[in-house]
Amino acid sequence: MIQNLSEFQQRLITGVGLIALVLVIGLIDSFTLTWAFLGMVYIIAFFEAMRLFGLRSNSAFFWAAFIWIVAYFYPNPDDLFFFVAVVFGASIAYFHNFDKRLLLPFLYPVSGMLFILMLYRDFGIMTMFWLVVTVTLTDTGAYFTGKKFGKTKFSDTSPNKTLEGVFGGIFLATVIGSLIGTLVVPFWIAVVVTLITSVASVFGDLFESYLKREAGVKDSGDILPGHGGVLDRIDGYLFGAVMMLISMRALI
Repeated sequence: MIQNLSEFQQRLITGVGLIALVLVIGLIDSFTLTWAFLGMVYIIAFFEAMRLFGLRSNSAFFWAAFIWIVAYFYPNPDDLFFFVAVVFGASIAYFHNFDKRLLLPFLYPVSGMLFILMLYRDFGIMTMFWLVVTVTLTDTGAYFTGKKFGKTKFSDTSPNKTLEGVFGGIFLATVIGSLIGTLVVPFWIAVVVTLITSVASVFGDLFESYLKREAGVKDSGDILPGHGGVLDRIDGYLFGAVMMLISMRALI
């Protein structure tokens, strides 16, 4: 039924549904539920990344699932990427013909998803809300500012992005995101963390655009009508969450 709607209508319905789902999960504020929801996103994103990298490996999916299960019990989930790196390094050294590229989907998106989980575990649901507001406003602000004032191309990787749009998005996200951040940390820390997170999310989006260009595809997938794939929706968060967690650990 939804396939018969216009792209805008599909985007609207899907977007509203996603917002409602996230709000319900946020209001319940259960680690188990959040872990399960993020795990669903994680597995789909991993599958899409494997396609973008042109990889096939059943063992990679096993390790991806194993890591997420361990992350539920392990106190520092962001450490697990380094565990994978050691295992892969040992496998490359031992088997010689082991495909080195299999490490790529564990770098992206696995490490970013582990940082998102750790951000929630360490700093709570309000910090997740802060992250969502910052990344969303960076993207939305860049779109509307770019349409109104955009003249200078930002990067060949994403020809539709303009420098004016990027700066507009970062400015909007920093102003409003910092206000949300004061519910978690002192104001000056909120400003610094929001700015760093916003800038990182820009390059998270740009990185996924690079992967899609390299793979010769428009979207990472088609699971979300009107929006493309899961990676298309979380690309900014995968970089933004990493920098938010690192900067908060450094400043608090």
